[in-house]
This record gives sequence, C-alpha cells and structure tokens, in this order.
Amino acid sequence: MRLFRDYRGVPEAFQGMAVAIGNFDGVHRGHQALLAACRAEADRLQGPFAALTFEPHPRRVFSPDAPPFRLTPFRSRVRRLRAEGVEALFTLRFDEALHGKPAARFVQDVLVDGLGARHVVVGYDFVFGHQRDGDVDVLRRAGETHGFGVTVLEPVTHGDDVCSSTIARVNLESGRVRRAAELMGAWWEVEGRVRGGDRRGRTIGFPTLNLHLDADALKPSLGVYAVQVSVLREDGSDEWHPGAANLGRRPTFDGTGVVLEVHILDYSGDLYGRRVRVAFVEHLRPERKFDGLESLKAQIDADCEEARQILARPENAATLFEAEKAAG
Repeated sequence: MRLFRDYRGVPEAFQGMAVAIGNFDGVHRGHQALLAACRAEADRLQGPFAALTFEPHPRRVFSPDAPPFRLTPFRSRVRRLRAEGVEALFTLRFDEALHGKPAARFVQDVLVDGLGARHVVVGYDFVFGHQRDGDVDVLRRAGETHGFGVTVLEPVTHGDDVCSSTIARVNLESGRVRRAAELMGAWWEVEGRVRGGDRRGRTIGFPTLNLHLDADALKPSLGVYAVQVSVLREDGSDEWHPGAANLGRRPTFDGTGVVLEVHILDYSGDLYGRRVRVAFVEHLRPERKFDGLESLKAQIDADCEEARQILARPENAATLFEAEKAAG
C-alpha cells in the first residue's frame, strides 16, 4: 500500500481511482463494507483502490477539550486498511485550509483535480466542506457534473446495533470488549513499545510489560482483562501469546497515571524496547486496592488462571475475526 500526505502531485499510476472517504476510526464492520464496495468499483473500473482519511481527526479539531476517543492510532489504522486491500491511502492534514474549503471547492480541488477520482464511496451520514455545507446529495450532484460515480452505503448492523465508532466506544468504556469486537470485526487493540517499569511484577512472580497509552487514545473501563499479546517478529509478522493485563492506576501501590501492565502466560524472554500488540478479549474484574502483597499475588494467580481458561476456547483465538472473514 502506498501512503500519501497530499492530494496534489498524485502519480499518474494512481489517477482514475475508486476512493472510499471516511475517518475509518476502528475500521469496524461498517467501514469494512464501505471498503468492500469501493474495491468492487475499482475492480469494475480496472483502476486503483484508494482510501481518503484525515489527521488529526476532525473531532479533535472541533472539540479540542473532549476526552480521548481514538479507537485506532494511525499505525494500527494503516495496518487494518492494508489488510482490507487498499492500494493507496491518502491521509490529509485537517487544518484551517482544508476545513475552510466549501464543498464545491473540495470536490474540484481534491477529488477531481487532485485524485482524478472516477468513483467515490461514502457512508450515508457523510458530510464535508466548510461548515459542513456538503452531504451525500451534494456529492451525487457533483458526481453528475464532473463525471464520477458515487456510491452511498446504508448503515451496517450487527445484531441490534449499528456498526459505528461511537457505539464501539460506548461498549469499550463499559468494559464490554467482546461486544465492541463483534461490531468492529476484530478484537480492540493497543500497540506500543515496551517501556521499563519498576519491575515490581518480577518480585511477586508475575513479570509484566508496561505500555503507556497514547494521550489521544480511548481508555476503556479500568480493570483486569484476558488478552492476546503479539510480539512482533523482525520480519513484521505476529507471534501471539495468551495473557492477562491490568489497565489502571495500581491503587495498591498508590499509583496515579493509567498504565497497561501485561503478563504473558508461560512466556520468558526480554521484550524491553520491542513493539507489541495487545488485543482485549474479555473483562475479568474492576481494578481494586489490596491490603498487601500476598492477597494481591493470590488474586493475580486467580486472574491468570481465569484468563488461561477463557483464551483456550477456540472462539477466543487471536485471529478469530480474520478467520471469520476468510470463511466468508
């Protein structure tokens, strides 16, 4: 997949593309349907399959004081979009210049003159342009004027819920990570480089990997989780292991900031400085303060055993959703 930070100067090989437009936060089932529709149009037109997104997220620009909300940081989003087959990813800086473009100017400058789009795919609630003066009807009329096709995708549901970033966030913030995963079509993950900690876990027999969440990243319900942990090999492939993780402030040790501590079950090895992915499978219990190390050790042992049993079930495999997609 080729990454672009600008819509100008696009190589001729990528002109005439079918392009899906969205923030793609979470790359949930709704986004996946949008991308599949775009891929079908690219195949029909025998042209490139592209996605257009924005950084920072427009919500961060319009509501700078809002709590952290991002489901997927940029690195994770790129990986998910690549897995969906996207050939060209355009990530435009959402600044005053872009925000100030009226809808008609956005179409002319970005979609027509810049990308040379032959087909555009968006969701039913897509709005764009200065003061949100463009919607799907405006886009359709612009397509008729400029000669590009437009597909508008209706809401995608899973059970009783619409698959949306907002509903996935609500479930994660309530500890319902399994339901969030069902809507997203993948376990919700965090990714980062293992940092040095106080090594207290080693002294009680449960060494942990310490990861600090991005400042802009969503923080789900604090507590203990059964997780799948990927240690990235040198070739970039994933080596998955079951684990138990505590996301919280470590009240037993009078901690303050939120830290993710991950214990990989039945694993030995030095991972300091390595990048890991942590997929949240099930919320086991809320975080709480213990009256001493012995009671803490006993509870961690029980948490690890519960996580082991949960993660041994076939439906909780790290690659569950990828296998489901492959099966059709």
